[in-house]
Amino acid sequence: MNNTLDPTRSDRSSALRTAVSKVPEITLGFWIIKIAATTLGETGGDWVTMSLNLGYVIGTLIFAVVFIALVAAQVRAGRFHPYLYWATIVGTTTLGTTIADFADRSVGLGYPGGVALVATLLLVSLGTWYKAEGTVSFRSIVKPRVEWFYWCTILFSQTLGTALGDWLAGSDRGGMGLGYETGALVFAAGLAIVAALYFWTKVSRTALFWAAFILTRPLGATLGDFLDKPLAQGGLNLSRLYASIALVAFVLVCVRLIPQRPAAPGAAA
Repeated sequence: MNNTLDPTRSDRSSALRTAVSKVPEITLGFWIIKIAATTLGETGGDWVTMSLNLGYVIGTLIFAVVFIALVAAQVRAGRFHPYLYWATIVGTTTLGTTIADFADRSVGLGYPGGVALVATLLLVSLGTWYKAEGTVSFRSIVKPRVEWFYWCTILFSQTLGTALGDWLAGSDRGGMGLGYETGALVFAAGLAIVAALYFWTKVSRTALFWAAFILTRPLGATLGDFLDKPLAQGGLNLSRLYASIALVAFVLVCVRLIPQRPAAPGAAA
């Protein structure tokens, strides 16, 4: 129906266009920082749960508190704050790492079971968001309820990415045993396909965004595992703490140097 014949819809569209977005525009720089942040989530999560011997339950509880606090701060913020946004992204990656590891290892679902469970939760989150708002576009993140939908969906996508990365790379718990280097190449190829679809087709930009967001997580997870896993398991056996500190520094430098601007509000195809 034409918006001029539907005042309610016209008012909603006008409000969306004039609203202030608190998420960044999607650029190449966004994806560079995203991959680094997800790699940090893997090394940081493993440092807390494994290196500090706190276990997956305690680690998950710690990161859940951090995640909720960061999302609450993000929702309360009156405008886009790059450092707060990326801190919240890192919060989702570390929590996603510990949740996936808890499901795969402590609960005993194995990698295929963990992937199936988290994929279901992600679809439920997207479906609930779409039913409530009529869109799952990142350009619609302009009011508190939508922000909570966005961040819960981000969390499940990060968790799914971790589970997918472990499933392809791992040789135990039902894993495919491809190793970390091969796993990273597989997900990089998937991202290349998504990029090709973006530049040369009219496939939904919203669908491509979520596909890329999910795929960058296992790419970061496999890179993180490659950095800190033992040599016998195909990793470099680097200190998780030092790797995490280096990644924090890299993310901060990228956020400082790469232009950060809020996404233009509006519906995306």
